[in-house]
Order: sequence, then structure tokens, then C-alpha cells
Amino acid sequence: MQKKKIKVLPHEVICPDGMMIEANPNESILDACLRNGLKIEHACEKACACTTCHVIIKEGFNDLDEASDEEEDLLDKAWGLQSTSRLRDRKSTRLNSSHQIISYAVFCLK
Repeated sequence: MQKKKIKVLPHEVICPDGMMIEANPNESILDACLRNGLKIEHACEKACACTTCHVIIKEGFNDLDEASDEEEDLLDKAWGLQSTSRLRDRKSTRLNSSHQIISYAVFCLK
């Protein structure tokens, strides 16, 4: 399987200049960001129990698996919720096709 591109949009704290990173096949958005040196908050240590890894998908949202009821319930508590919001640590946000992600800190899947 081919690596996927993630375009991280500029964010004054997390990634002031923005950057392009590569995600391994079936890697979660959060794991790809952490592996590439982005210090993304994830208070529950990837246990899918909080919303600190909230991302907004600017492109490629429809290519992701559908959010579970549990993820939707958690997202209801997220600050800055958008119609294309997802949680980066979820299995359903693994990159299984060509994406551009944008995180709440603001990312873009490409």
C-alpha cells in the first residue's frame, strides 16, 4: 500500500508554517502527526475517550469511514465543532485512500 499525504495547515502554536507529512497505510491521523514530530494534544493517550485530538477535514472527508455513535457523542462536546469534524485517534480516521486532512489546530487530508 502507498503512503498517504497529509497537509497540515498553519497553526500559530502547533505548526506555524504548515507542513506536508506522509502517513503509513492504515495509520491513524494522530499517529501520523505524532510520528512526524507534531506535538498534537491527546489527553486520553489514544484511548478514544476525549476530544483533544479533534480535527477538521477540509478535503477527503467522504473517503473516511462513517463515524461511530460513540465518536459522534464525543464530538458533540468538542470545541469548534464543524460538519467535517472527526477525532484523529479513531480507527475510522485511518487513511485508507488519498486524503487531505486539516486539524482543529488545523490540518488538511490530501
